[in-house]
Amino acid sequence: MTEPSANPLLEHIKRRISLSGPITIADFMNEALAHPEFGYYRKQDPFGRAGDFITAPEISQMFGELIGLWAAVSWQQMGGPSKIDLVELGPGRGTLMSDALRAVRNVPGFSDAITVRFVETSPVLRTHQQTSIMPYGIPATWHEAFDDIPGRAGVPTIVIGNEFFDALPIRQFERGETGWAERLVGVDAGSGELGFVRGRETPVADALVPATLRGAAKKGDIFESCGPAIAIADQIARRLNDNGGAALFIDYGHPHSAFGDTLQAVKAHEYHPVLSQPGDVDLTAHVDFAAISRAMIEAGARTGAVLTQGTFLAMLGIEQRAELLKTDASEEQAKAIDQALARLIAPDQMGTLFKVLIGYGATTTPPPCISGVEG
Repeated sequence: MTEPSANPLLEHIKRRISLSGPITIADFMNEALAHPEFGYYRKQDPFGRAGDFITAPEISQMFGELIGLWAAVSWQQMGGPSKIDLVELGPGRGTLMSDALRAVRNVPGFSDAITVRFVETSPVLRTHQQTSIMPYGIPATWHEAFDDIPGRAGVPTIVIGNEFFDALPIRQFERGETGWAERLVGVDAGSGELGFVRGRETPVADALVPATLRGAAKKGDIFESCGPAIAIADQIARRLNDNGGAALFIDYGHPHSAFGDTLQAVKAHEYHPVLSQPGDVDLTAHVDFAAISRAMIEAGARTGAVLTQGTFLAMLGIEQRAELLKTDASEEQAKAIDQALARLIAPDQMGTLFKVLIGYGATTTPPPCISGVEG
C-alpha cells in the first residue's frame, strides 16, 4: 500500500512540471497559495501569534482606528453621500475593519451610509471576518475578486488594501548576456527537488522590463512584474473614475521600480526556503508602488506621492491617539502601547519598510494625507 505524500501539493506541482515542463513563478505561487484544496490561504488561518505572521491591525487597535477615520474624512470630503461601498482587499481576520467601524461610530451619517464589501477567497477567514464586524450591524458582502463587486451608479467606493498586493503572484525576469529570460520553477534531474531554472531569452521578456531600467541592467539582474496587481489597480481606478471615491494601499515594497529578487517565504514567523513545502508557507514579494501608481494614472485616476507608513500614521495622529489610550492605562498597558506604536512607525521596524499609496477618482476631492499629486 502506497503511503500518502507528506506534501500532496508538492507532488502535484512536480507532476505538472514533468508533464509540461518548467512553470512560471506566478504559476507556482498560484498553486502554493490558492490551490482549491491544498493552497495556503484556502486551508488555514495564517494570522496572529499562532500563525505565520502578524499584520499591523493585529499589533494595535490604533492602526485600524486611524484608517477608519481616514475613510470617514474621505467620505465627508466627497460631500457625505447617503451610500458608499467600503471595500477591503484581503481583510485577514477582519480586525482592521472591526477597529475602523468602532472608530467611526460617532461620525454622523457615516455608519448608516456604509456597505462593507470584503474581497476574500479563504472560507476560514470569511468566518472570522463575519464574526469581527457582527457587533456593528453594518451590511456586508463577500467576493472572490474586486471585479465581482457590482458597481452602483452614483455610489462612491473607498478601497482599503493592507498587505494585499504582496501576496499576488509575480513573474521574474533575469538579464543574460544579450537579453532577458523568464526565471522558472523546474525539477532538478539529480535531486528530484524543485529549483529555479532560466528560460529562453525572448523579446516578450525584454518588453516587460520598463524601458527606464533596461539601459542600466547588468547580467544577473532580476526584475519582478506583478500582472495581477496591475490589473486590479486598473479595475479600481476605473471604478473610482466612474462613481467617485478613493483607495488606500499599505504594503512593504519600494516607491520606485527597481531590480532585485524579493520573493520570500515565511513559516512560524521565520524565513523559509521559497520552494520548500508549498501550501504550508506564506509566499510574498515586495510591491512595486510605482507600477501600481502608473496603472491607476493610465486608467485616468490620480495618485499621491508614496509615503512611508510611519509618515502616514503620524499625519493621522497616531502619537496623539497613543497618549490618549495611555490616560487610563496601567503601567504595563502603557508600555505595551508604546511598544506597538514603535513597531508601527519606527524607522527600524515597520515605519519605513511599509509604504502607503493613495489613489482617487479623476473628479474626486483629494482624500486626506495626499502629498504631491501624480497624474
